[in-house]
Amino acid sequence: MRMTLDEVEALALARLRAAGASDMQAGPVARSIRAAERDGVRSHGLMYLPVYADHLTCGKVDGQARPALSQPRAGAVVVDAAHGFAHPAIDAGLPALIAAARTCGIAALTLRRSYNCGILGHHAEAIAGAGLIGLCFTHAPASIAPPGGRVPVIGTNPLALALPDGAGGARFVLDQSASVVAKSEVMLRARRGEAIPEGWALDDQGRPTTDPEAALKGSMLPAGGAKGFGAGLLVEVLASALSGAVASRDASPFSGPAGGPPGTGQCFIAIDPAAFAPGFAERIAALAGAIEGQPGARLPGSRRIAARARIEAEGTLIDDDLARRLGLATGS
Repeated sequence: MRMTLDEVEALALARLRAAGASDMQAGPVARSIRAAERDGVRSHGLMYLPVYADHLTCGKVDGQARPALSQPRAGAVVVDAAHGFAHPAIDAGLPALIAAARTCGIAALTLRRSYNCGILGHHAEAIAGAGLIGLCFTHAPASIAPPGGRVPVIGTNPLALALPDGAGGARFVLDQSASVVAKSEVMLRARRGEAIPEGWALDDQGRPTTDPEAALKGSMLPAGGAKGFGAGLLVEVLASALSGAVASRDASPFSGPAGGPPGTGQCFIAIDPAAFAPGFAERIAALAGAIEGQPGARLPGSRRIAARARIEAEGTLIDDDLARRLGLATGS
């Protein structure tokens, strides 16, 4: 079946409200689900809605939380998400972050007692839309063991970079995790009973596996081996240690009801290019041109942009399995 993006957002909003979320909490998450479906990133769209609803019901997320913002220094913005969803806490902090970056040239926002923030690149893109460089980090419950080890100590720990295009948008958005693939992709295959490709994960004994269930009990593999683990460690320092959040190794899972609130964190850095040197936009345009000008090459995020235009026009396709999980009629 197909749904318009308006229908996606309305469904998400209704389900989150029914599960106990206030409008303050439900609205930003529903818009995030819409944006994920719009960009063709289904692992963060309606597929995640039942998880969000379950976590509201079991208390892993406080649906009535009210984020608390403080600004201890001119370039430092802090938000306590109060164990609510990350999205309303980010919405509370971004205006102050953007204002601080314009005043100071560079500023940082950290969030603690937070939760899964959806597609990290969307938050970086919002910063770029304000004419600033957006550099964003979010950690997750531990799922990657250090090279040579088999006990996970960091999460898939994504980072994102978005560069302004000078016209209220982003020239391009880089969004990648420390792992070979997002853990949600393994979860999706486990739900469908499909094998995962070799090189994605290890089982709990440190052996390569193509069984998604064994992978979820073991360790995701870092992209690029030790270098990928190093990138994830960088994110752990900024999004967890700097923000005062629970460490990845101590955070409860983003899936299933086990444990209390994850208490994870984020770190967003905004930079005003005008504060440093003239000609930034021209240099980025030249860099992008050097990439796009090569046959077969593409800028980071270009597939999402292509999907965005198509899905905004055609709507998003909901497979029968997801439709059943959402309690929707199939065959339309």
